[in-house]
Amino acid sequence: MATTTVTVTAATATATATGSGEVRLTARSRLSAGTGTEGTGHWLRTALWQATGLPLHEVRERDDAGGDGIGLRLDPELGPEEYRLVSDLSGILIEGGGPAGVFWGAQTLRQLLGPDAYRRAPLGRDRVWAVPHLTIEDAPRFRWRGLMLDVARHFMPKEGVLRYLDLMAAHKLNVFHFHLTDDQGWRVEIERHPRLTEIGSWRARTKTGHRASPLWEEKPHGGYYTRDDIREIVAYAAERHITVVPEIDVPGHSQAAIAAYPELGNTDVIATDSLSVWDTWGINPNVLAPTDNTLRFYEGVFEEVLELFPSEFVHIGGDECPKDQWRRSATAQARIRELGLADEDELQSWFIGHFDAWLSARGRRLIGWDEILEGGLAKGAAVSSWRGYAGGIAAARAGHDVVMCPEQQVYLDHRQDPGPDEPVPIGWVRSLEDVYRFEPVPPELTSEEARHVLGTQANLWTEVMEDHARVDYQAFPRLAAFAEVAWSALPAPEERDFAGFEHRMTAHYRRLDALGVAYRPPAGPLPWQQRPGVLGRPIDGPPPHR
Repeated sequence: MATTTVTVTAATATATATGSGEVRLTARSRLSAGTGTEGTGHWLRTALWQATGLPLHEVRERDDAGGDGIGLRLDPELGPEEYRLVSDLSGILIEGGGPAGVFWGAQTLRQLLGPDAYRRAPLGRDRVWAVPHLTIEDAPRFRWRGLMLDVARHFMPKEGVLRYLDLMAAHKLNVFHFHLTDDQGWRVEIERHPRLTEIGSWRARTKTGHRASPLWEEKPHGGYYTRDDIREIVAYAAERHITVVPEIDVPGHSQAAIAAYPELGNTDVIATDSLSVWDTWGINPNVLAPTDNTLRFYEGVFEEVLELFPSEFVHIGGDECPKDQWRRSATAQARIRELGLADEDELQSWFIGHFDAWLSARGRRLIGWDEILEGGLAKGAAVSSWRGYAGGIAAARAGHDVVMCPEQQVYLDHRQDPGPDEPVPIGWVRSLEDVYRFEPVPPELTSEEARHVLGTQANLWTEVMEDHARVDYQAFPRLAAFAEVAWSALPAPEERDFAGFEHRMTAHYRRLDALGVAYRPPAGPLPWQQRPGVLGRPIDGPPPHR
């Protein structure tokens, strides 16, 4: 039997060909979903009916499906996300160690059927829907394969979020990091604090381009998700075996909250009642006051967040918190003395530690950006290592779990090419090949330390992404390369077959076309994707590796 490579969300799995035959799906084909796979059965039947027009009637047992049917089963011998897909004379059988494994196998089946299997209605012409006889055995390298979407800087309506969950599922990504609050907007309804969305979800105008740009969009921008919207998003994600991890930023990146409730700010330093939701970008000096009132306020916020999000982890930000106001605040200095702390860095560590203990007491885990290492790492906290690898290395060596998302490698808001037509160029050049050669596990870690690397995540910050088409452009095709890195056990970065990946991407671009994704074409941006005259912030030279 020959061994071939098939495309799996632009990731690879080893497929063993079992002959020259194929399974053809027709109007007579049936689908059987065994116990525990009913959700995937419903999803697959719906997706394929929309694209092919084939009804795929449900039957009780796989044998009833015939030689052109599809069977879904659990196999406890496989890992929770591992699957096996067999296409032979008996039909198509997908087995997974858990419901998620069966779902990822169903995603692979959809890929094998061709790009038109991603459409929402049949094209109206006769075609053969066939899968060659083969066996695929596949499993993910990491348990955390994430995408962070910032909806605070530019709001993405609910339908856009649901669309991105579908795109994540098609790429076998399973953690959606939902960045819901920042200086520029508060995006989640909190019943006990209604002004967070009444005031904090809208800004009067928006900076166009980098913060040094002279351009503005002179109209209000905003929006938020109701509690029912959040419930819908979380349920939709769960049906696709994606966990939603909410982020509520503290103690920095909080001007939208302070604008709504001025008492949250350092009132003995500035007139917080004069603050509005921030309309530009960058690191904001207006941070939360380290008072009991602030702690009680955010405990109330997090109580409602926990009701809405059942995830193990809750992200609390913790990044880019300037300490100048605390240095000048008599209230903050009194708290430092009261707690016997050395400085403002330890004050932030105390602030983060409070919510670490609070979340732990409720069976949840805190995760924050790597600044939470400053002043002492909160006990039990996990780290999103964004400023490079160093924070993740330090955290793993200290026995803390880590998600690797270094900006030098997988910040997809960074530009994709050095060319002058690249729209609003931000940061270092991170090409498709650069992302494909990203390695999440630093070689400095021992095998024991490396076990603390939960996985990896690509981040999309939306300061200069005004709508979903701009988000698409920055995300794709690089998110496909990232998906392969997150899922597959690839060779060392310098040994990876990028030419082979590019070849497989020719088929994947057609899938993205069918899905309506406004990706960056290999030849460069289309005219409508360019933003001539809008100032960016490009950084010259290669990014630092660490």
